[in-house]
Order: sequence, then structure tokens, then C-alpha cells
Amino acid sequence: MIGNDRKIEKNLDSSMIGLRPGLEGVPVAQSSICDIDGLQGKLTYRGYPISELALQSSFLETTYLLIWGDLPSPSQLRDFEKEVQMHRRISFRVRDMMKCFPASGHPMDALQSSAASLGLFYSRRAIDDPKYVYDAVVRLIAKIPTMVAAFQLIRKGQDPIQPRDDLAYSANFLYMLTEREPDPLAARIFDRCLILHAEHSLNASTFSARVTASTLTDPYAVVASAVGTLAGPLHGGANEDVIKMLEKIGKPEHAITYLNDAISNKRKVMGFGHREYRVKDPRASILQDLAEELFARFGKDEMYDVAKALEKAAEHKLGSKGIYPNVDFYSGLVYRKLGIPRDLYTPVFAISRVAGWLAHWREQLGANRIFRPSQIYTGIQNRQWIPAEERSSAKSF
Repeated sequence: MIGNDRKIEKNLDSSMIGLRPGLEGVPVAQSSICDIDGLQGKLTYRGYPISELALQSSFLETTYLLIWGDLPSPSQLRDFEKEVQMHRRISFRVRDMMKCFPASGHPMDALQSSAASLGLFYSRRAIDDPKYVYDAVVRLIAKIPTMVAAFQLIRKGQDPIQPRDDLAYSANFLYMLTEREPDPLAARIFDRCLILHAEHSLNASTFSARVTASTLTDPYAVVASAVGTLAGPLHGGANEDVIKMLEKIGKPEHAITYLNDAISNKRKVMGFGHREYRVKDPRASILQDLAEELFARFGKDEMYDVAKALEKAAEHKLGSKGIYPNVDFYSGLVYRKLGIPRDLYTPVFAISRVAGWLAHWREQLGANRIFRPSQIYTGIQNRQWIPAEERSSAKSF
């Protein structure tokens, strides 16, 4: 075995030159959807600054922009909003399926299963048909929020609430989730949160969407695969961990001690650092402003002072390394004030990111080539078959 090990090491030494674990920094697609300037802290959707969209646009208008490439005319936007409104409801069969899910199951697993099930109802493998593409976009944008809200009530032993046609997209979701009509300010702030999370270039879930799309499967499978990727703790869910961290710190005066201890023990400080940004994430700045708007209207969250103290301490300790708050640092505080349960933070992320996933799905179809990366083989070569009775004990698993 020593000889074989040496062969493997030699093989690795000669072929590792082109290896980039995780494809970090390797361009695998051309895209006109989103651009990130990590040094300047700039994020644009189709050329529009995220700050301008968050202030001026709506989530459905931004969705239209991302997927179709341009801002809609007033009539196009009205038609799109009406189509989404008409398709918010989900089949009773989907609701019955969700009632069979264990109440202890994570909402992201429920969402992945439910999103995939839409393919059973609507898939025609007709991705060359513009009407099918448009209808699929509308159904996924419309039904994903209904599924998230439905599972929340079902796991509490209640029947889901039907969508209300008189409520706009974000207000309707909060209504289905909390069982009461939201304050207009709360609905508007939630809508802005959805805009901020709608797209962010070729992250793990978006890459998963594009890989799945490259096989020419239906868009329901594309979204389901992306949801499954987003569910991983290294991708979605960081804002849940931020809230846990802030609660553990407890008081603003404890922030410095917590940070020093984390740095000394090489422990990750949740909500800080991003592969793309070397300055404060522009979305984090906007979310901080949204949090303050909410607190001014509905009362302050005591964890906000802890967050600000931690950010100040981290800027002094970690700023020189380009480590600043990312999008997850303040989003959890906003969602908590809106009455969204903590384990729904990532499903809410998915509601928003469906827009980006579908934009990349359409773009992938425009110049498709199935993803088929190569690998570097590191196993043993030239092994010979040994009859079972002559083999020594195999390695245990």
C-alpha cells in the first residue's frame, strides 16, 4: 500500500495545478443579471443599484426586471401582478400532502418537497414554449409563499389560510402567515427585504439551479434543487444563527468580550464576512435602516443595541481584514419584528430568491450546455481481482 500511496501523491502533485476546490473564482457562465463590486460595496440588478430598487421598486416589479431583463411598463406590471394574484392558491392535494409531513420537520424540507410536487401538476417539458415558461414563472412566484405560510399553520394543527385577492404580494404573505392583516409599513418593509434577497450572482443555490437547468428539466425541479441547496447551513440560515448569537451575548457591554473570545478561539462570528465583499454589504446597510424604521413604529428590539455594539467592536478588530456585516446580520432582527418565526427565515429567503433562480434558469436556456466538470482521480490504479475466500478483512465503514 505504501507504493500505491506514493503513486497517488505523485499523481496529485502533477495534476493539482488546475484544481480549484469548490470552483472558487472559476468563471462557469456569462450573465447579465447581477453585478457585484466587492471592493466598493456595490450591487446591481440588470444595471440598477440595489439601493434605488429597494427604495423605488416593488418585489414583483424587481422580479419582472430580473427574469425578463427590463423594467415593465405600467400595463405589463399590472398584468404580471394580476397573473401572480390569480395563481396564489395551491391544490388541495398539495395541502393534503403537506398535512402528512411531520410537524417537527424543518420548513425548508417541506418547501423543497412541495415545490417539487408542482411538477406533477404542471410539468410538460415544454421549455421551448414561451407561454409555458411565462406560466411556470408566474406559478412559482405565486405559490411558493403560499406553501411556506401553509406549512407554518399546518404544523400548528391548523388549516391554511386562503390568499386574499385584495392584498398585495408581501402583505398577503404576512396575512397568511400571522392570520392578521399587516400594518402597511410592515408590509412595505417586508417587500423591500424580498428585493434585497432576490438575487446575488452565482452563489451555491443559483449554481445548483443552473446545473439542474442545463439538463433541460422542468423549472419546478430547478427550483426544488435550489431550495435544497439553500437549506444547507453554509448557505441559508445564517440570520437564524445571528439571533442566537446576539441572545447569547445578551447585553451591549458584553459584545467586546464575546468578540475577543471568538477571535482567540478562531470561532466564526455569525453575520460577518462575505466572499464577495471587503466592505460592509450594501444590503446590510439598507436592512439596518429598515430595522430602525420598524423599531420607531413598533418598539425597539433590545438585541439591536447588542448588534450595533458588536458591529462597532468588529470594525475595530476585523475591519482591516475586510470583514464587515453581511446581509444576514440585520435581516433576522427585521424578520423577528415582523412576527416571522425563526426557522422560517430561510424559507423567506427562498421566497425572494426564486426570482433570481428563475432569471438564471431562463438565461441558462438561452445558450445552454450541460454542466459536466472534470475531476482529478486520486484512487489506486491497476488492482487485480481477488476471490472472496482469499480476501482479508475489508475496511469498515
